[in-house]
Amino acid sequence: MIRLLNLYTLTSCFLMYGLLTGCSKDKDLTHNDGQPVQLTDFIPAVGTSSTEILITGDNFSSDTNDIRVTINGKRCAIVNANTKQIMVVVPKRCGSGNLVVKVGKDSVVSKTSFNYIFRRYVTTFAGNGEAAYINGKGTDASFNFNGQSWYRAMGITTDNEGNVYVADVGNACIRKIDPSGNVSLFAGSPGNAGYGDGKGNAAKFNLPYGLASDAAGNIYSVDAANYDIRKITPDGTATTIGWAQQAPWSVAIDKANGNLYYTSCDPEGNIYQLKDDTQTQIISKLTYPAGLGVDKAGNLYVSGNGTQVITQYKAGTWTPTIIAGQLNTGGYVNGAGKDAKFSNPWGLATDADGNIYVAGNGTWDSGANADQSIRMISAGSWMVQTFAGSDKADYLDGVGEAASFKGAIGVTVDKNGVVYVIDKNNNRIRKIVSE
Repeated sequence: MIRLLNLYTLTSCFLMYGLLTGCSKDKDLTHNDGQPVQLTDFIPAVGTSSTEILITGDNFSSDTNDIRVTINGKRCAIVNANTKQIMVVVPKRCGSGNLVVKVGKDSVVSKTSFNYIFRRYVTTFAGNGEAAYINGKGTDASFNFNGQSWYRAMGITTDNEGNVYVADVGNACIRKIDPSGNVSLFAGSPGNAGYGDGKGNAAKFNLPYGLASDAAGNIYSVDAANYDIRKITPDGTATTIGWAQQAPWSVAIDKANGNLYYTSCDPEGNIYQLKDDTQTQIISKLTYPAGLGVDKAGNLYVSGNGTQVITQYKAGTWTPTIIAGQLNTGGYVNGAGKDAKFSNPWGLATDADGNIYVAGNGTWDSGANADQSIRMISAGSWMVQTFAGSDKADYLDGVGEAASFKGAIGVTVDKNGVVYVIDKNNNRIRKIVSE
């Protein structure tokens, strides 16, 4: 209702200006090339996707084809325009930023920023809540993430085709979910834990805890019981490419160069790099390191399940910097990185813009943990905010913090910014679309 009233008000203002200038000379309706474009104001200053913004200034144009308005490089749809005003629609997922108005070859940048408010829609992508093995579409399928309290897989990743891959630890296999939500076996023998390379159900896994994908669509798994590192091609053929020096729990791939990293969630867990068939220990004696992620610059990020912090390791030198959380102080607090608190952080993922997503639940049983959410750490500023969920353990689809998880231990982000979550104690895969 409020949005409709705002639209009515903005449209009325725009139409009134049109009536007042309707009898002006034709030159008042065209842009004066080479003269400055002026932007004096825009309203509203805060909104979501589809918000209508009225821009006021001078030397615009009544020809909408001659105008381009962007926020963070994302183009706004133009509703109408004249030389004094432009009405535009905010595009989805543009984020907060200054407006850039370009008319012909002339342009101007707003002095203030538009504050974009994201809406994060949480839905159930697959799984019916039962600990079982059933293929099917969406909620007709079943996974086994919590058949044993010690199942702590964080393995979930995506490929460039929009497929989601999940380490179904209780069923000792890797599952594939296509973009329509159809769940099938990717590799492994459901219910038959063991070790064996092979294609599809000829392969065997024991405790497949971590998954990652490369730029070519290959999937990599680490198995905490078998100590193996495997490459699984898009047709489901699993091949061992290395043996871990510690029980591997999580894995990450640098898509720019194919380097693989893995770690063990041990009291003195190390991080290893696998490059050209050679393993190198690059970071030593971390306290229960959990999730791993790599940004496009090659920097490595680690969620400290035992230290309550998120740490960046600079590419090449591996110099550590705590970017979020308070060392050895758990809790559930958002804010600037140094002021935020995490509670046993577990899975971790990075997106194309360098933002970091942390799955907050790393406890054996979800109800005792203070963090039942997915948190986002903004690239560069390291501001921490709740992306979806809260400090309450439950199962509820909804928007943002109104949604509930019960053991959100694994997280991944696809190329379009869609987030997928292993909701351990709900035995479901949840999907978060941010607009």
